Amino acid sequence: MKTADSPPPATQSYFSRELAARTRASDIELNGATVAYWTYEPVQVTPDTRTILVIHGFRGDHHGLLRVADQLPGMRIIMPDLPGFGSSDAFASGPHSIEHYGTFITDFMAALELGPDTVLLGHSFGSIVAAHFVAAHPGAVSPLILINPIAAPALEGPKGIMTKLAVLYYRLAARLPRRLGLALLRSPLIVRVMSEAMAKTPDKELRRFIHGQHHAYFSAFADRDSLLESFTASVSGHVAEVAPQLNLPVLLIAGEKDEIAMLPDQHRLAALLPDGTLKVIPGVGHLIHYETPAPAAGHIVSFLKDHPA
Repeated sequence: MKTADSPPPATQSYFSRELAARTRASDIELNGATVAYWTYEPVQVTPDTRTILVIHGFRGDHHGLLRVADQLPGMRIIMPDLPGFGSSDAFASGPHSIEHYGTFITDFMAALELGPDTVLLGHSFGSIVAAHFVAAHPGAVSPLILINPIAAPALEGPKGIMTKLAVLYYRLAARLPRRLGLALLRSPLIVRVMSEAMAKTPDKELRRFIHGQHHAYFSAFADRDSLLESFTASVSGHVAEVAPQLNLPVLLIAGEKDEIAMLPDQHRLAALLPDGTLKVIPGVGHLIHYETPAPAAGHIVSFLKDHPA
């Protein structure tokens, strides 16, 4: 059992002093594999306090959503490292697919006795996992919140060429000799290029912080095979394909300048949802969780007040 989270790298001023006091880190065994997860208790429990289960994005871990958790002091937030990422083991058996990650959510919720009043939040790849889980398990959670949701097929449209190049990159890294493959995947230069491409803020200190976060955590994956499987899952599915089946309130939080989950696709996704709300944060791209956590948290709080347990 862990007792404390490791401090985030770079400038601590990007986190409040309250966050460490709210933090409890734990391990749990699920189906033969260890899952690490972190709980952030509310500073004060009120009638508006909800439990939010957070599903992070591809190649990230729970650290990526810390700034959002920090901006929600009235909520109880539970953030696991998905199997194969961060401090969690890869799945002991079975593929790292959208469906298997959905099974993980079911098992994790059962182990922690999380009921149907649980709020489910997914970021980026986590939005695909969360949406498909809800479509397959109606009534398991309510409501659903998706940050930078993957709203359209990754292999189609303007970003299709870059996605296909990324597919080649992950396949090559998986087939090279282990040392070379890991060096390619964990190349500081490639990680920095990815980070520079996603960051939109002109704030130099914030950009330095973001690059430090990616450098520290973007390469924390279990092995090349599970990473390739997860990447394949991330570009093979999207939220829109199950949108009509999401018969619960859904909040979409999109970035105006998101080049991965593009704004026109977000509007089309919102139109497909039976009960959807779209909030667009100006001036930010795919890193809402790093660059604009306060506006995102504000939208979350307002949405949950409109949709109480």
